[in-house]
Amino acid sequence: MLHVVHHPDYVTPAAPGGQFPWDKYGLVMDALTESGVAHRIHTPQPMPLARIAAVHDPDYVAEVAELRVPAHKARRIGFPVTERVARRARTTPGGTWLAARLALSHGYAANAAGGSHHALYDTGAGYCIFNDLAVAAHRLVEDGDAHRILIVDCDVHQGDGTASLLIDHAEFAIFSMHADKNFPARKARSTVDVALADDTGDAEYLDALGRHLPPLIDAFGPDLILYQAGVDPHADDRLGRLALSDAGLDARDRFVAEAAHRRGIPAASALGGGYGADRMAIARRHAATMIAMSGILSAD
Repeated sequence: MLHVVHHPDYVTPAAPGGQFPWDKYGLVMDALTESGVAHRIHTPQPMPLARIAAVHDPDYVAEVAELRVPAHKARRIGFPVTERVARRARTTPGGTWLAARLALSHGYAANAAGGSHHALYDTGAGYCIFNDLAVAAHRLVEDGDAHRILIVDCDVHQGDGTASLLIDHAEFAIFSMHADKNFPARKARSTVDVALADDTGDAEYLDALGRHLPPLIDAFGPDLILYQAGVDPHADDRLGRLALSDAGLDARDRFVAEAAHRRGIPAASALGGGYGADRMAIARRHAATMIAMSGILSAD
């Protein structure tokens, strides 16, 4: 059984003049239904503001909650923070946290949103408001649900926000495999960074993943993996610079799942990036990630 976390608040009206694909979060659920795969939907609660402020600047958290994000921060995020957007910004970290809790019981669960890995301490950036991966990981450790969490980030963009928020904490390790010349221009320092040349295809990508990820898992010894499963390394992605095929993305996801399964480590995934005119094609790629991971890791 595939356990999926979803909330109606994940889908919000598009911001005027914005290019962020708000509708894909509903289309992903349509793609799962279309696939015929048995799945159970879990509804998250908004993350308490105090939990978010344990990771982000409390003043910035208040700016979002009170709908007074300054214009320069809104520009950096990529859209204005409206009431609906602010509500979504709290619900998404709650979804990643719930997916992780479910993974601890079922082997795997997916948040059908999230992966907001560019959000920094005192501002959002790159379509990210709060860093759901960092907030969820911090809460899991603080509550004693996990002790050592590895964040595996395979989005085409480096997870600079996640690295900057967690790198100095011994309970966390961050693996980021991304396009070297893509956003952000200024990279942060992850535990392991694998920077790939433009147009890297399936074979080279999977070879790099195989050489760099397993040694980190074995050296760090996590009891939980949070997987930022962006599908923007795909060759057709509007914001990617890599050249993975659908088969390459599937092999990537299966490799991560098998690496966790062989070591008895549960994993939860967050959606991450995926951009282009054909929203349904992107939604199907996200759904395929969930289906592949669940097929390997789910215990029920």
